[in-house]
Amino acid sequence: MDAATAPARRLRAREKEENFPVALRWLPREPRRHLHAVYAATRLIDETGDAAPGDRVSQLLALRAQVTALWQGHTPDDPVLQMLASTVTACTLPQEAFQELIEANLVDQRVHRYASFDDLLGYCRLSANPVGRLVLAVFDQSTPDTVALSDRVCSALQVLEHCQDIAEDYAAGRIYLPQHDLAAAGIAEASVATGGPGDPACRALVLTQVERCESLLGEGAPLVARLTGWARIAVAGYIAGGYATVRALRAAEGDVWSAPVRPRHVDTVAAMVTLLGKATVVTP
Repeated sequence: MDAATAPARRLRAREKEENFPVALRWLPREPRRHLHAVYAATRLIDETGDAAPGDRVSQLLALRAQVTALWQGHTPDDPVLQMLASTVTACTLPQEAFQELIEANLVDQRVHRYASFDDLLGYCRLSANPVGRLVLAVFDQSTPDTVALSDRVCSALQVLEHCQDIAEDYAAGRIYLPQHDLAAAGIAEASVATGGPGDPACRALVLTQVERCESLLGEGAPLVARLTGWARIAVAGYIAGGYATVRALRAAEGDVWSAPVRPRHVDTVAAMVTLLGKATVVTP
């Protein structure tokens, strides 16, 4: 394994931890390759903002400069971004999507709380929604309509992940549960660290976020019918992963502290079949 491919393979392994299939094996080789490249680059940005040793702001700004250079035709220093280069050209990826993801991670360095759910969705516009736009670009199916629907789906997927990672985020100094919700439920921030079976209020608050995410997924689900070909199948997998995560969090009764909560593969497949079936019915 050479120096250029090792980081990408490491990040590729992270795909198995996601709630949704990043690049379904059913997809043709080229779109799968492009989706893997996009995922690796987005994970690189997130890992730099979340776990890089040293000055993360400086490192994120360095990534920003490399992204800018890539779109100017220069070869970036980072091997993961080097592997993204052919996908940028082949799919005409929007540079602003990567710049927004970098900005989201810069925000993470200085903003650790969100007052309301709407404020959290504002953060998702930078941290999550650009990923959906990149997926649409891979399949050349970006329109104002598909982008708007994709944004709802991506925001839901991001908040669901926040629900799963509450204790981990708290340990990193971040709370993504809206402050207004915590106050209304009478939950002290310290309780967010442990929550679990002994704190029904914490579990109920998680389920409130889950309900909101399910509504967002429902609003975005018509995206599947708007897409064609392999894009429809790929995106159905993402949305299905979201619904399966909703199901898993509800089955755990909102307890994300006692044990990791992850969606079951069988639930993802079932939701995907349902989504594709409904899309076939409504498509002329």
